[in-house]
Amino acid sequence: MVSKYSRVVLKLSGEALAGTQRHGVDPEAVKWIAGEVAKAHSTGAQIAVVVGGGNIWRGAEASRSGMDRSTADHAGMLATVINAIALQDALERSGVPTRVLTAIEMRQIAEPYIRRRAIRHLEKGRVVVFGAGTGNPFFSTDTAAALRAAEIEADAILMAKRVDGVFDCDPLTHPHATLFERLSFMDVINRGLGVMDSTAASLCNDNNIPIVVFNLLKEGNIEAALAGHAVGTYIGRD
Repeated sequence: MVSKYSRVVLKLSGEALAGTQRHGVDPEAVKWIAGEVAKAHSTGAQIAVVVGGGNIWRGAEASRSGMDRSTADHAGMLATVINAIALQDALERSGVPTRVLTAIEMRQIAEPYIRRRAIRHLEKGRVVVFGAGTGNPFFSTDTAAALRAAEIEADAILMAKRVDGVFDCDPLTHPHATLFERLSFMDVINRGLGVMDSTAASLCNDNNIPIVVFNLLKEGNIEAALAGHAVGTYIGRD
């Protein structure tokens, strides 16, 4: 399958790594995701991954319970690194060379994020997994994905979800929800569709980085999204 996009950022939620479990990392789920990424990588596309940490820790929830927000968010960043390392291990078991780069330095287990180093790894055919978000509290991993995509000059962000794309309401609770095939960034922001936070959407709009929202749970969807097939919702400029 020929790729439409030569360099992408794949955004994975922490919950994707939990599989059918409510919390933690499910080795079988991570193995399956790694296999899907490996198939997409075999097309020759350069793939970077930003992974969330919600399966382990949610900073916003801890903050609402009384914890200092900056402290809570830093704990969440560490959770993303745990997920990044788990994904790296699964990818390398699938034969895919992988590097983890973190926004918070922890040299014993990962490389510090340096833009030129990340690009060089991608050019050498390695999957790059970005951990620790942006390295700053008060920013989501969606914003981290948008920021890293802009920095490495990615052609698109592939946003993996547990549903088929963006709907007018939650399809998990509303069986008659309508799927949007195409949206503008302003649609996402003005309608409050919950695809990503407004900071991430604005950053993608400013840098003209399209987003493809698709169902991660359907086999071959990462590869199909790379090829430009209609697998979910396309978000771009008007």
